[in-house]
Amino acid sequence: MSIQAADVAKLRKMTGAGMMDCKKALTEADGDFDRAVQIIREKGQAIANKRADREATEGAVIAKVSADGKKGALIALNCETDFVAKNDDFVALAHKICDLALANLPENLEALLALNFDGTTLAEAVVAQSGITGEKMEVAFYAKAEAEYVASYIHMGNKLATLIGFNQAGFDAQIGRDVAMQAAAMAPVSISENDVPAAVIEEELKIAKEKARLEGKAEEMLDKIAQGRLQKFFKESTLLNQASVKDNKNTIAQILSGASKGLTVVAMERYALKS
Repeated sequence: MSIQAADVAKLRKMTGAGMMDCKKALTEADGDFDRAVQIIREKGQAIANKRADREATEGAVIAKVSADGKKGALIALNCETDFVAKNDDFVALAHKICDLALANLPENLEALLALNFDGTTLAEAVVAQSGITGEKMEVAFYAKAEAEYVASYIHMGNKLATLIGFNQAGFDAQIGRDVAMQAAAMAPVSISENDVPAAVIEEELKIAKEKARLEGKAEEMLDKIAQGRLQKFFKESTLLNQASVKDNKNTIAQILSGASKGLTVVAMERYALKS
């Protein structure tokens, strides 16, 4: 049967697939739109299966905050190449997925993938997109934040994003953005020394003791030296104790307390694509 250009355009709008792919699908489906959509999804599944062992380390990392400033979501949509990652349609899809996450705030990535996305599950929709890009695609990361105030930051190029939750609202929003940028730039391991994982502390002490031993320090002094170096690690590697990248005379904790008494960070999420 003859396939009309208007029908091809309609299917393209429904699926996001290329014009030629849409025409082929409609031809194979004898003009049946539902079947044509299924054909495009099957193509995506076939490509996803074929490329399952490929590395998908490029992509777009997006963070968004709700209109009331109390909720945030962060997602990473991965693909294989930087060429696809920079495509407008791919970036738009990543934003749409983040919007879905923000609207629903599912408990985890599995729950996010199960949400309805244009009449199918998000997981199925992402697989279908593999048929359009010809690359492996996956939602590689999802996190949420809920607090009195949430700030977000997306680094240029969509390679890195952060969410920061605060225990108060009503302070200068630029300060919130600055803290979100700080977390992006300095990659803190935790908010403060109080929530550094025990395994990280153990490893830092082990490294510090071994380094001191190699420097020829007395064995009975190693524990004390290691504790001192651990405190330096906390200062350099925890968000509240870090010197601000914008004002290195003050720590993030000092800047926050100066903005509002008792103001502090209660949630932090950060994700960067593998380099």
